[in-house]
Amino acid sequence: MATKRRLSNEINAGSMADIAFLLLIFFLVTTTISEDKGVLVRLPEWAPEPPPPIDVKQRNIFQVFVNATGSLLVRGEATDVGQLKEKAKLFVFNPYHDPTFAESPRNAVITLKNDRGTPYGTYLEAYDALKSAYKEIWEELAMTKYGKVWSDLSPALQKKIKDEVPMVISEAEPTAFGEEM
Repeated sequence: MATKRRLSNEINAGSMADIAFLLLIFFLVTTTISEDKGVLVRLPEWAPEPPPPIDVKQRNIFQVFVNATGSLLVRGEATDVGQLKEKAKLFVFNPYHDPTFAESPRNAVITLKNDRGTPYGTYLEAYDALKSAYKEIWEELAMTKYGKVWSDLSPALQKKIKDEVPMVISEAEPTAFGEEM
């Protein structure tokens, strides 16, 4: 008499969990996760005592205030973000020897103040405009003095230009939400 042997249609899945776990570990180890770096700013060294007061003439200060609605006030005057870079360059260079602008590029100080409710995008646009103003100034000086673009200069020549026109962007403590300067 013949016995009926029943064939099973099952797949042995005992090691599937092990394989899935090994694949998970493999992908976790080999994947790089990019992190948002934010705004890279070099902060001053920490000191236990407060710094001595610095006497800066008012004409050498370029005040930029970004309020809670995202509007810009540059030296008390409403300004568009698109005009900020040109105004900053004009202030730093002072080609027309305006008595209300910086005495020299070495004395120019740009202060950026915002409101706690300032939209982050507007703050970044203003900060980027101020930094790009200095980069354009350095680029123009590189072409004028050395006949080369900034990236082709040696580090020593780049430092020389940065010493001549230092980027001084000071960030003031933010004001309370909705409070104007």
